[in-house]
Amino acid sequence: MARLKDKVAIITGGAGGIGSATGRLFAAEGAKVVLADIDQAALDAVIGDIRDSVAGAEVLPIVCDVGQESAAAAIVSATLAKFGRIDVLVNNAGVRSYEPLDAAKAETWQKILSVNLLSYAYLSREALPALRKSGKGAIVNISSAHAFCPRAGMGQYDVAKAGIISMTKTLAFEEVGRGVRVNAVCPGLTLTPFHVRRFATEGKSEKDLREEKTNHNIQQRWADPIEVAYPILWLACDEASFVTASVLMADGGTRV
Repeated sequence: MARLKDKVAIITGGAGGIGSATGRLFAAEGAKVVLADIDQAALDAVIGDIRDSVAGAEVLPIVCDVGQESAAAAIVSATLAKFGRIDVLVNNAGVRSYEPLDAAKAETWQKILSVNLLSYAYLSREALPALRKSGKGAIVNISSAHAFCPRAGMGQYDVAKAGIISMTKTLAFEEVGRGVRVNAVCPGLTLTPFHVRRFATEGKSEKDLREEKTNHNIQQRWADPIEVAYPILWLACDEASFVTASVLMADGGTRV
């Protein structure tokens, strides 16, 4: 349980389902963890949970809007001031919009792209000097199974997720000689608090969602966030030292 011993990891979207599960797992594996999120109340709850469940956990919360370019430098600066290094960056922040492309508004495009794509580019750029200095730096970008099988009504989200795949591979090629690996994880249907709240309005409980069969994937179920966090962990740790420019599908076999 020490695959990230003495490493420092930044995770954006740290108060969400996948982000919080990844933060807890990284802390359990010995990492010093920085969680960035815009939701202070949710972030405080996650930090408290990690400190309660992982003895001696070192966790730094940063409340910010990663959709603002200036947030990237602020996160990196705060991390270096607290821990003195950066070994792992998990770009995970994301927002959603349910608009068909023929009705997609400019402000929605701007929000989706600024958080779901540009924040990944800006934070990678700002963190790269420290990641290179680490000698075994790793970036894990969280995309989506729908980068490859887009849906009607969520074009903006799926376009941004497809862009993450291209950016991941390009950055991996650019950084291969500088000791930084760059990979992506593509989750499928994952039972995060966002979805629990969304389906509650339809009268479905979390228990209902966990028990129902879905045609979304060939396993016919929702993933628990920890089932996505483990692939992220593997790509972040030295066990994946020969893996870069790769895309790992953690999607239960999503149906096209």
